[in-house]
Amino acid sequence: MRTGCIILTRYNSSRLPGKALKLLAKKPLLQHVYDALASIFPANQLLVATSSLTSDNPIAEYCQKQKINCFRGDLENVAQRFLQAAQQYSFDYAMRINGDNLFVELSTVRSMIADTKLNLDFYSNVPQRTFPYGMSVEMVNVRFYDSILPQISLSAKYREHVTLYLYDHTDLGKRKYYINQDCPEATGIHLSIDTPKDAELAEKMLTFLPQPTHNHNLQTIIKSYHQSKEHA
Repeated sequence: MRTGCIILTRYNSSRLPGKALKLLAKKPLLQHVYDALASIFPANQLLVATSSLTSDNPIAEYCQKQKINCFRGDLENVAQRFLQAAQQYSFDYAMRINGDNLFVELSTVRSMIADTKLNLDFYSNVPQRTFPYGMSVEMVNVRFYDSILPQISLSAKYREHVTLYLYDHTDLGKRKYYINQDCPEATGIHLSIDTPKDAELAEKMLTFLPQPTHNHNLQTIIKSYHQSKEHA
């Protein structure tokens, strides 16, 4: 079974324009995310998926320069873009990571890869939200996801939010949820990079986290979060 990872990102963010390539500790946000996942996935099983609009050319050009695989598809139908990217790279299982998730939860990534032997349809650490916002890790069986895409495509909210349809239809597919039991105090903390204030906080957190960032566990990351809040 071929398991791959797709980083979903776009350049034009209304609250933080150009955030995909925004420098944090002198490295673009997208590169932070890619480097974390590249510590697990080989290059031919890891890619960035952005839109085909000219506004996302900076992402495609950056990927070309850095020799990162880049798939381009529909801007608003993110679910379709995700599926088409998975199919183009012949993935049996496709993991979804958001491009603004600076602190990728790699222990969950490893667990999901190991759990492909269970032959389930949907793996997620989002339901019940025991992890911080910005640490979402999800994976689908590509054939299963292809079978439900027609239903997903009927609604704009489902097209935009790749797995929301599965949250709302819990009877579909065999699934496994991952619960954070190692660091309960992390529950609900906001770590995604959505606004200038988020980026400012992340920059401070990185000063407490020696590189590479992905070597740090959840407890250390949350410690840096509180340290940064104290020095705000």
